[in-house]
Amino acid sequence: MQTSEQTSRRNFIKIAAAAGGGLFLGFNWSNSSALPVVVDAQKVAAGLVNFNSYLSIGTDNVITIISPNPEIGQGIKTAFPMVVAEELDADWKQVKTVQGNLDTGIYERQVTGGSGAVPHSWERLRKAGATARYLLVEAAAAQWSVPASECTTENGKVLHRTSGKSLSYGELAEAASKMPAPAEVKLKKESDFKLIGQSVRNVDNNNIATGKPLFGLDVYREGMLFAMIQRPKAFGLKLKSVQKEAVKSMPGIVDVVTFDNSVAVVGKSTWQVKKAKDALKIEYEKEAELESSADHNRIFQQLMENGEATVRRKNGDVETAFKNAAKVIKSEYQCPFLPHSPLEPMNFFAHVREDGVELIGPTQTPERARTEVAKLTGIAPEKITVEITRQGGGFGRRLAADFVLEAANVSKLVKAPVKVIWTREDDMTGGIYRPAVRYRFEAALDKSGELIGYKLRGVGMNSGNSTREDNFPSGSVENLLIDSVEYKSPITTGPWRAPITNFLAYAEQSFLDEVAEAAGKDPVEFRLALLEKAKKSPVGDIKYDVDRMIGVVKLAAEKSKWGKKKGVYQGFSVYFSHRSYVAQVGEVVMEKGKPVLKNVIAAVDCGIVINKSGSLQQVRGGVVDGLGHAMYGNMTFKDGAPDQRNFNGFRLIRMNEIPEVDVHFVDNGISPTGLGEPALPPAGGAVANAFYKATKQRLRNQPFINEEAFKGIS
Repeated sequence: MQTSEQTSRRNFIKIAAAAGGGLFLGFNWSNSSALPVVVDAQKVAAGLVNFNSYLSIGTDNVITIISPNPEIGQGIKTAFPMVVAEELDADWKQVKTVQGNLDTGIYERQVTGGSGAVPHSWERLRKAGATARYLLVEAAAAQWSVPASECTTENGKVLHRTSGKSLSYGELAEAASKMPAPAEVKLKKESDFKLIGQSVRNVDNNNIATGKPLFGLDVYREGMLFAMIQRPKAFGLKLKSVQKEAVKSMPGIVDVVTFDNSVAVVGKSTWQVKKAKDALKIEYEKEAELESSADHNRIFQQLMENGEATVRRKNGDVETAFKNAAKVIKSEYQCPFLPHSPLEPMNFFAHVREDGVELIGPTQTPERARTEVAKLTGIAPEKITVEITRQGGGFGRRLAADFVLEAANVSKLVKAPVKVIWTREDDMTGGIYRPAVRYRFEAALDKSGELIGYKLRGVGMNSGNSTREDNFPSGSVENLLIDSVEYKSPITTGPWRAPITNFLAYAEQSFLDEVAEAAGKDPVEFRLALLEKAKKSPVGDIKYDVDRMIGVVKLAAEKSKWGKKKGVYQGFSVYFSHRSYVAQVGEVVMEKGKPVLKNVIAAVDCGIVINKSGSLQQVRGGVVDGLGHAMYGNMTFKDGAPDQRNFNGFRLIRMNEIPEVDVHFVDNGISPTGLGEPALPPAGGAVANAFYKATKQRLRNQPFINEEAFKGIS
């Protein structure tokens, strides 16, 4: 497997054609169709044919595909070519992938977010590979004057069963390019997969390990300037004045400019710029309330009791159910704001000219970046190019375009190419956090311990709808009310890995354990009974697959030997998010009188697993991410300013604290349904429930480390 630098569609065709011609197969991401083969590379490069991605097979046997979606560590730059290579019966060593830039032909979904890249592209990629294979077989059959039905393919070659003749794909590429493309192609059966489902190394591993320039921070252009930006140090402040002259006279500094609410220092090196930025003297004035964490706690309490709620879902007669209940369980759960903290801080390159704009850097939403810069500069979008680099983590932070706009603003003002770089402190205090949320759950049980009523209220700070009203246990409870209250805070927020569900799942699954205990029922059996009810007698709309959820519940219980391990305290959690289903069992043991998390067993239904290695990493990484932030992640504020500015104040999970994570995939043969986020939401609940089993103390707030019951453990 080979990798290549980023390229535009036009350059890809030109480069491939110059390398000796071959087969160029255009395919359309928007309708899953493999469009007719085009041999006229100049016509294609000119954009005269409506293709927006390409598969090429060169006469040198190298198979190349443009991968349009940004790679942020989720592995699509490896998974995409694996799917093509499978249907093509290619020699994996001869396949390379090229990171596509923002395509002016408009990809339908050139975005990384919502665990949607593979589900969106699965069939399209398969058809592209299968169509190329069909054309190669037809070319070989014609050359040998035999029926195509007598030919087969293997490892980058077409074979004739009877004579034993063989031709490599490179030898056939030119002839195949002259064959008419079929209207429909037959795809492989899952049982015939040879590459899909295997463990394949990430295609960028070698380049990452050897320090090749892949990331936004690696970008360099001749004559480029560096910029760092001072933003208000507290949310609710605005820029009043800045003393520029002393800083402008410092070594290596080219200019100091202001825009919006920011001050940018521009110079010839990052170190010179950082020193100058630290020397800035800026005066701010108040434009909104300067909120502290103590204020947030008070606001949560007030809005939970008296806030104007939006009803998200209501089934049955909730008031009567609670009035007649034999037992009512009520609990509240709260989480703090959280930064994304990717390993690579925000950065971006921009060169704003009169005739166009060049943008380069790590963005999860390249089209949004272009659109926002077009609005800023007044330059038409078609005159703006966006080159996508590999990204050192995103977790939702790079869905925003604020750092792209900063680079464009500075370049426009200083009339030069500029790369904006955030320090770790900038990254942690720059906003767009996970929203802080508080939930109140209430459950009504009848005399036999059956759940007859369920209420959930979410109060979120800049969270929008802080509930997921159609997720389980909705559909399984006859009388149900879910509503939400929104508070507008000057502290900025945005999507954070598995938005909303990253905390909601923990709170809900912890509460369901409380209800199961009050009902005198085993937590797993309690959930299964609710799911069976949703299957047989659904209440209202069911917007999750009950059978798939039951499947992971049973698989996790089986693989963990639920309730059968002596001296091991087990906690259960299951959640549906981003089209996939994950159940987890946390296992805690007592060592020297203290609970210690030893294992997490995860059962995952994400459809067909493309790359087993990458999928295992996604699940294990999601579990660790969920556990770490549940146990330690905390962002607090004093008069609008974040208290945590770097990793010395923002606690992350440590290597020796990470449990063993045992992963089991459901083999159901359905198309992939996404895996970048679904393993994170259930993690906190599984651990909190196991902790309760061991200590009989509930953990209702994150981070756990601040809970009285957790103190002295870590």
